[in-house]
Amino acid sequence: MWHDYHSIAICHRCCHFFVVRRSDLMQFFHTSSEIVRNWSYLAEKRQPELHPGGTIRINQKGIYMRTSKNASLGKLTKSGIIGLSSILLASTAAPALAQEIEGSGLTVSGNATITSDYRFRGVSLSDGDFAIQGGIDVAHESGFYVGTWASSLEDSPTYGHTEVNLYAGWSGEVSSGLTLDAGLLYYVYPNGEGGLAGPSDYFEPYASLSTTLGPVEVTSGIAYAWEQSSLGDRDNVYLYTGVSGGIPNTPISLNATIGVSDGSLGNPVGVVGDNSYLDWKLGADWAITENLTASIAYTDTDAPSINDYTDSAFLFSLGVSF
Repeated sequence: MWHDYHSIAICHRCCHFFVVRRSDLMQFFHTSSEIVRNWSYLAEKRQPELHPGGTIRINQKGIYMRTSKNASLGKLTKSGIIGLSSILLASTAAPALAQEIEGSGLTVSGNATITSDYRFRGVSLSDGDFAIQGGIDVAHESGFYVGTWASSLEDSPTYGHTEVNLYAGWSGEVSSGLTLDAGLLYYVYPNGEGGLAGPSDYFEPYASLSTTLGPVEVTSGIAYAWEQSSLGDRDNVYLYTGVSGGIPNTPISLNATIGVSDGSLGNPVGVVGDNSYLDWKLGADWAITENLTASIAYTDTDAPSINDYTDSAFLFSLGVSF
């Protein structure tokens, strides 16, 4: 069951009009530049090339691997963990990460992950518990892609026990060394029953630019949700920057992200007068095989700390791409 503070956060989504405060943006961009400078010592070995459609990329949800082929995820069960574990273990012998459809220009890729906690922009949506996640992407050589991603949630009347994302967009190089990724994402909660916040589904367009600065890959982007009934007829903007780079002669890569949310989703704990908060994450990925990756990360926010919700946390995950 969700704690009382979840209800407060849901009710508070209807309280304030969207305003971007200059102090938040100045703090955001200053911290982003500091991250880039502090990572300048890393060598030229970088993370795997970012794939269109979100299989391995810094995206509007702040997640590097988003995954699961289960049609109905629901509550995490022992059989679900065993089944996913079998997929992950079997992947150690699987050589291919994606499948090209001959003559069509299409590539189909998928991924599956078990994570110790589903954090959305620093806020736990699984009540600090394990979650099963996964997705499938279909990308065309022109750069256009469509995909779907899903995660188990802590069960609640408003959101149910499953989140499903449907998205489509385009990714490609717009100038030498600069890649644009832009599209539209639809958050769907098929098991939600309305609850205090009314409808739960909403749309969110996103765009990001990626480039290489010395030994690191840098991505900055924006996700903007216009006024929708599920957001209390208010809008929300999320700005973020992420950097990643590999440690020379090792299968280890490091990454960091920082983001600021302002608007209807900018007050996760319902503090009167607040409408924005900052989240950040530092992580490391270990490429066990070509398509099996173990990850550890530390995440936190500047929102008031509530246990298993907005508090700091270490996150562990094991994911496979195919």
